[in-house]
Amino acid sequence: MKKFIILIFCIFAMSANALEKKTTFSIELFDKAQSEGKVVVVSSWIKYCSSCASQMKVLDLAKSEFNNIEYFTFEVSDKEISKLLNVQYQTTLLIFKDNKEVYRSIGETSRDAIYKAIESSI
Repeated sequence: MKKFIILIFCIFAMSANALEKKTTFSIELFDKAQSEGKVVVVSSWIKYCSSCASQMKVLDLAKSEFNNIEYFTFEVSDKEISKLLNVQYQTTLLIFKDNKEVYRSIGETSRDAIYKAIESSI
């Protein structure tokens, strides 16, 4: 019975992470943010990826703590966006400034490392 309860808990926890994720990236919004001089942060995710959810939580906090950044997410299985940004893996983090990519990492979920990357781009 205990194993069953743990299994049910894990399934619901994974489902909750999956529900939080949605694609907010569009080329129009991306271009608009860059033309307004904002630092643009983009992260990729895939359903049931716990490291993606961890990264997204850190980035949601960063969005409210840093001025002049725009934050977008997309599902890495979206081939059009993945090709445009040259992203092949989930939990890829990209930072753009002045229409140029200034930072890229794969799998980074540390608040300190992500904040440092954003701070160095502002």
